[in-house]
Amino acid sequence: MNGGAGGSETTDRAEGIAQELGAFRAYLEHERGYSPRTVLAYLGDLEQLTTFLRGLPADKWAGGELSRDELRLWLAALSESVSTRTLARKLGSVRAFFVFRESLGKVGKNPARALSMPKLRQRLPLVLSADSAAGLMSAPDQAESRPAVRARDTAILELLYGGGLRVSEVVSLDLNAIDLQALRVRVLGKGRKERIVPLGHKARAAIEHYLPLREAFIKKRTASSAPAALFLGLHGRRLGTRQVQAAVQRYGSSALGRPDVHPHALRHSAATHMLEGGADLRAIQDFLGHESVATTQKYTHLSLVSLTQTYDRAHPLARRPASE
Repeated sequence: MNGGAGGSETTDRAEGIAQELGAFRAYLEHERGYSPRTVLAYLGDLEQLTTFLRGLPADKWAGGELSRDELRLWLAALSESVSTRTLARKLGSVRAFFVFRESLGKVGKNPARALSMPKLRQRLPLVLSADSAAGLMSAPDQAESRPAVRARDTAILELLYGGGLRVSEVVSLDLNAIDLQALRVRVLGKGRKERIVPLGHKARAAIEHYLPLREAFIKKRTASSAPAALFLGLHGRRLGTRQVQAAVQRYGSSALGRPDVHPHALRHSAATHMLEGGADLRAIQDFLGHESVATTQKYTHLSLVSLTQTYDRAHPLARRPASE
């Protein structure tokens, strides 16, 4: 351990952070409603910070509470081995931790608040054309020989695209969340916020076709079986997100020649196609379950990009050289 008062007190503060991680976990799970995976990521980032503080030399310690400069040193050390996107997430984890401490009156100033997020390159999400999306919906009919799996996967694709659902929302659906008569589904989204999503007729038809075949997935009752789950895997357990991701990738590759297709691309495509069809941003916000309309506004940009590409490809003036 490093010698000197500075090193010792830095270690003490690291231990103080470590001791509060249990309460921080409860805050993330119960007050913020974060998923287990997100909670683990946040806690892992804080544990990484405490490890860094324990090894911080005495002459690098600013004294008093954890400082902005110390956080900068931590981020600088990380930047040699992780991406800008990962750095931004780790800073977000530390910010959330100090917001939690502020709410308990345990800290006077949030050192992470004074740091700006690393600038991220905005990558345009994958958006399928309407024809490609339609082709993907019929992919299980061509690529899957098992009737129950074919019916299940078709229903999942219809919910991902027709309902704009997140993959986590699809796999968490229970049988009682679907109202086929009223053409709607009750979805538990981020932060455990519930919303009602309309079902299209194709989605209803796909689910109606799947439900009688669902019994094929139900094995002898075990502790791991999931009798309430809408979508089951081959062993009778609730289907997982990775299984759905792999299926969508497989169908994207077989039907469209695009192995880069993923479940969220269908959600992006649904929102973009709704916007292009004249839907209001606020309606799309409610449909997708976005907390802020600013998140939904990115689809305006996507539509403009699509329009520009279509213009460049199709308009006769766009193809003429500037000298003409």
